[in-house]
Amino acid sequence: MRLAILGAGDVGRSVADLASEYGHDVVALADSSDAAVDPDGIDVDRALERKLGGDPLGPDDPEAVFETAYDVLVEATPTTLGDAEPGFTHVTRALESDHHVVLANKGPVAERYEELRALEADSEGSIRFEATVGGAIPVLSTIEDSTPQAVTAVRGVLNGTANFILTRMAAEGLDYEHVLAEAQDLGVAEADPTFDVDGTDAALKFVILANVLADGGFSLEDATVEGIQNIPGSALELAAEDGRTIRLIGEASREGIRVGPRLVPENGALAVTGTRNIVQIETKHAGSLHNSGRGAGGPETATAVLSDVGRLPPLDE
Repeated sequence: MRLAILGAGDVGRSVADLASEYGHDVVALADSSDAAVDPDGIDVDRALERKLGGDPLGPDDPEAVFETAYDVLVEATPTTLGDAEPGFTHVTRALESDHHVVLANKGPVAERYEELRALEADSEGSIRFEATVGGAIPVLSTIEDSTPQAVTAVRGVLNGTANFILTRMAAEGLDYEHVLAEAQDLGVAEADPTFDVDGTDAALKFVILANVLADGGFSLEDATVEGIQNIPGSALELAAEDGRTIRLIGEASREGIRVGPRLVPENGALAVTGTRNIVQIETKHAGSLHNSGRGAGGPETATAVLSDVGRLPPLDE
């Protein structure tokens, strides 16, 4: 497949870097201001070297991405809420010109799911979005293989930053502010960690899961969300005395979405440590399925993007 990648952050760069290992060609790589575009395949190493050196990716305008010959648009621009722009417009343009789309950007899938599916229905192209939920963990493909109709609920831990903070608070008896500063020093937390610690990032992922189960009907405003900022260290100490701990747990079903701190057994499946994520998929016929692994990171999320590309059918020329 010929890939046109929008977004040159960790995920977009990693998709470009790994694409050849999966047998794909990168014909465009763009950020918000410039692009490298070549229908015969760009020099990925050179483009990435320029980007990391602070120079433009290439000599082209990002608009040139839509004018070149490509099979799959990889939408890896930053997630935005509400109207999910500019990601939604990027997806619209690709589908309306009968190209496939693979999303790492959560915004369009969480906030405008029904519109995406309507665009897909009128297009020769398809949309896939494994990378929007759980990084390298095959959550959506597992649901797809089980069929969404046979899945009753999905719950778990889907934010590594919050999980790291809670793990450290419990293990070392430290307070929230101390561990947050440590996480920022280590690069586990962003300089502005709000989306992670207030539950928004996890909620977006569970909104996407609810949309998959119910075939739409949900956006972020439908989720009940509580973060971890107000959890005192003493709460974790008390939980430990009872053989339990606290994790930021999300749950999605056809009825709705909830995300918030929950008590879980200290040695239970949901008590993953550090930045690890876990998803528990409840099914009608196969019981409870558990998928765990690294839920973020450039190369990890890029593997989900490229796995989705591999599942797409060839397009008619």
